Amino acid sequence: MKLKRLTLFLLITTSFTSFAQKDGYWDKERATTKEIIVSARDRISIKTEDLPVGTTEIVYRITLLDENQQMANSLVSVLKSIPDPTGISQGSAGAVFLMSKISGDDTCTYALFTSSENAKKYIEDGKTDKACYSQDEPLSKDAKRLSLDKSTCLAQNVSTLWFGFHSKNWLLKQKVVLEVVPWVDTKLNRGWNQDNKNDIISLCKTSTMVQKMANSDDFCVCILEKIMKQYRYAEFQKLLPIEKNKVYKDFGNACYKDADISKNVFNDLRNQASVLIKQQKYNEAIPKLNTIIKEGKATALDYSSIGYCYILTKQYEKALKFLQEGEKLDNTELLVKLNLAHLYLITDNYSDAKTIYKRYQDQNVTDNISWKEKTKSDFAIFQKAGLPSKDFEKILKLYN
Repeated sequence: MKLKRLTLFLLITTSFTSFAQKDGYWDKERATTKEIIVSARDRISIKTEDLPVGTTEIVYRITLLDENQQMANSLVSVLKSIPDPTGISQGSAGAVFLMSKISGDDTCTYALFTSSENAKKYIEDGKTDKACYSQDEPLSKDAKRLSLDKSTCLAQNVSTLWFGFHSKNWLLKQKVVLEVVPWVDTKLNRGWNQDNKNDIISLCKTSTMVQKMANSDDFCVCILEKIMKQYRYAEFQKLLPIEKNKVYKDFGNACYKDADISKNVFNDLRNQASVLIKQQKYNEAIPKLNTIIKEGKATALDYSSIGYCYILTKQYEKALKFLQEGEKLDNTELLVKLNLAHLYLITDNYSDAKTIYKRYQDQNVTDNISWKEKTKSDFAIFQKAGLPSKDFEKILKLYN
């Protein structure tokens, strides 16, 4: 008999190692093991130990024993050989059953509750309509696994369960042994459940930095991940408001400088500025382009765009400053050259303007827009904006 049991145990144990293990552990420190004597036909309830933060599964075993009988193996000792709850689905429930020593014909029904009030009501009337699980068929032993995604018992984020038992022995008292072992997810054990994560994301979405972004999802997730790595949820909640603000600011700056995130942020700003320029809202486009420049992420085209905006808002000195910076950054960018020519022309520096217009007149400023076409379209916009236009026709005649 001993040989058979040892063989079975080894076979089950070996089979567990072939399944993918979850990242967590059986929390033996907060396991429940209680033995209760139940009088004939009586109903009782047993409260479990507090479930640790991050509990996603529990395995419980119920065993009915004669009054003087002892358990052969505790549930904790059985689960030591099972790497994670996945193994129980694959056959270890058999081990959970077989490792208990049972004799006699005592039976009971039972139900699980998530509140003491519902458990007390069960003791009074025996109804299980408020139970999250009930076993109505009398039995002498049972073992089950309850998981967060399949059981309302755990889905309510409860920290304690109540087991209600109804003895089916009409003459004699019996001993009920309840064992409950929680499986704790290592990540969730830090207290970061879905609701807590959403709270951080929601706060991030209202921050000043996010206002610069068309899509802030990656940025906010970056902040969330840094906070989760640094703090348990309970620790983070204990911070003073001023401390939380500093955490957001520090992690926000770190995420803002992340290469991939910053690339998306600055591309968003460029796209927003481009739309505003097409809508002739130059004064709104300037701050967005300035943000890119101040962060040291500007290209020659960014300098060209802000120079163009300054020309149309008649801020000629600023236009000259930024267009010259763009020229230093890339002396081959013809949109910078064209805007410099526009600026010289509008500020009565016809000679320098003419030199630039003639030099590049046969080239394209983009893949599909020629220098001449862009000059004509810009002149039309300048005239509409009321910029000095006495020399526009002279330049266009040069092209002919």
